[in-house]
Amino acid sequence: MGLFQLHSPYAPAGDQPQAIAKMVENLRNFQRYQTLLGVTGSGKTFTLANAIAQVDRPVLVLSHNKTLAAQLYSEFKAFFPENAVEYFISYYDYYLPESYIPQTDTYIAKDASINENIEKLRLSATASLVERRDVIVVASVSCIYGLGSPDDYADLCVRIEIGDTTGRNEILRRLVDIQYNRNDVAPEKGEFRVRGDLVDVYEPQRDEYIRISFFGDQIESIERREVRSNRVKTRPKVVTMFPCKHFVLPPERIESASSAILGEMAERVAYFEQNNLLVEAQRIYQRVNYDLEMMKEIGYCSGIENYSMHLANRRPGTRPYCLFDFFPKDFLTIIDESHVTLPQLQAMYRADRNRKQVLIDHGFRLPSALENRPLQFEEFQEITGETIFVSATPGEFELERSGEPVELIVRPTGLLDPVIEIRPLEGQVDDVIAEVRNAAEKKERVLITTLTKKASERLSDYFRELNIKAAYLHSELDALERVRVLNKLRDGDFDCVIGINLLREGIDLPEVAIVAILDADKEGFLRSERSLVQTVGRAARNKAGRAILYADNVTPSMKKLITQTNARRKRQEEYNTEHGIIPETIKKNRSFTIGEIVAPGADGKQKRRMPKLAENMFTDATDIDDLGLTDKELDALIGELTGEMRSAAESLEFERAADLRDQIRKLRRP
Repeated sequence: MGLFQLHSPYAPAGDQPQAIAKMVENLRNFQRYQTLLGVTGSGKTFTLANAIAQVDRPVLVLSHNKTLAAQLYSEFKAFFPENAVEYFISYYDYYLPESYIPQTDTYIAKDASINENIEKLRLSATASLVERRDVIVVASVSCIYGLGSPDDYADLCVRIEIGDTTGRNEILRRLVDIQYNRNDVAPEKGEFRVRGDLVDVYEPQRDEYIRISFFGDQIESIERREVRSNRVKTRPKVVTMFPCKHFVLPPERIESASSAILGEMAERVAYFEQNNLLVEAQRIYQRVNYDLEMMKEIGYCSGIENYSMHLANRRPGTRPYCLFDFFPKDFLTIIDESHVTLPQLQAMYRADRNRKQVLIDHGFRLPSALENRPLQFEEFQEITGETIFVSATPGEFELERSGEPVELIVRPTGLLDPVIEIRPLEGQVDDVIAEVRNAAEKKERVLITTLTKKASERLSDYFRELNIKAAYLHSELDALERVRVLNKLRDGDFDCVIGINLLREGIDLPEVAIVAILDADKEGFLRSERSLVQTVGRAARNKAGRAILYADNVTPSMKKLITQTNARRKRQEEYNTEHGIIPETIKKNRSFTIGEIVAPGADGKQKRRMPKLAENMFTDATDIDDLGLTDKELDALIGELTGEMRSAAESLEFERAADLRDQIRKLRRP
């Protein structure tokens, strides 16, 4: 029996069998790169799951944002319920990085809030990687940032076995060394309780606790128990307790690093004094001495990660440890929506370095702070093994390295690519109004794309004046409202949604039968071949799918779209005829949101959130009291705003993240 046990009521169909066979063959031949080119609705995740089940290797799935990572996590979790499917994203509710603006002499101190539920999932991911091989980790691109050394992490694990004579006090001391706290009254995750010869250890990554019974200095029994009922779940002979933090260091490491940090500080002070930068010299002298004092007294200081090179005993220029180092050498990397994810990975190092360089130049940080960084793209390539790029529109990078892509063109459902129509620009608004009204009569939905946010808002207002149920959708809306708008579209509360480029990757709306692209011949990023293919694909999950492009000229991007779509439709129609398939619209339930994954219900299962809080759109000016929310609905509102705060921080919109943080604080009842 293989490592992974795939559970699915469906068998591979359409292009899936040949795609699975080809990917598995390439992996067994150790092909470094391959690309899975899958059209919208072709079952790319299911195809990957079948390939994973055959290759018996740990897997890292990379996504370009947390929302899509959550969707992939829930899908893989359903396919592999018996295996360790983990979720690894940035654990900050919000994150305001330390920075300095020389033009206004403004220093911004680091401000962050760690989400304990996400931290638990991150710890669960690394613990699974240390313990077992049947692991699939779904991660956002934040996984290329530094973690503690996996060797230190593994060495500090506390392994106990029935019959050991280590002694109770020695085990308690070792638990304290790995950041556990003692709490004999009401212990929570990351704490332990002592009652005579009984020690209860509440692991941070599990919803259960370990009870260790001693007879003298000997371990007599070990039990895993449920937290709420205290019911015994298992009686293992051996257990391993992992550190409560990824950044764990032996106490002697801080002492040995102090001399190196002081030496670098002395060099930096001398440099500033030689260049008559006395303010900067005094600033770095005070900062470093204060930080060292804090580390020696309490083992931690704000911004301790900026000393990671010395604390981890790394040489300058060597890459930091990260999630990849916890994987065995033969792991498989899958990069979802690679045409978006790869550019993000390429840009993260430079953006981080530019911010830190300003801090270093003005005496806020030592030059070694540059070594606390995300991976450079070249380093990322070096430590990943066999890689599968997944995209409906792969870029040049993917195709150059992988050669001929593995194609998923024929859908198992028999659905065809949308029919593409080109109509003149003159009268495009009146024409699309007629299409929306016709679609509403058939209980179908419409997506309309414009070139600007203002155009989407004005068109939405105009539609509502005509008694058409419409809403706009763009980046200035909170995540709460974006989710509500799309859910209302699916439910039929809206007949159409008008947006810009948010209607591309990752929006799964089977009810949408028409995609209308206004000003389609305005060549540019929003009307490039890749954007057009992704946008048109939003109508590919409906048997009546159509795409209407309003244009007076057929641009090269439009021509490529039409040629590609017609070729795919021909191939799909031939398959349907050969196998007697009649296309049917996909019926699909909503996937879990980030909030549902990181905040499970009392029974440990994900709970549905997002009740319909109000008929009107939620904005910053909304009076919460007027909505008449119950405590449960208010918790749901806070949860979704928290998700938006994380998304804003991940997008480096730190002022917006701070505003959302303040909103959340006001909503929390005393």
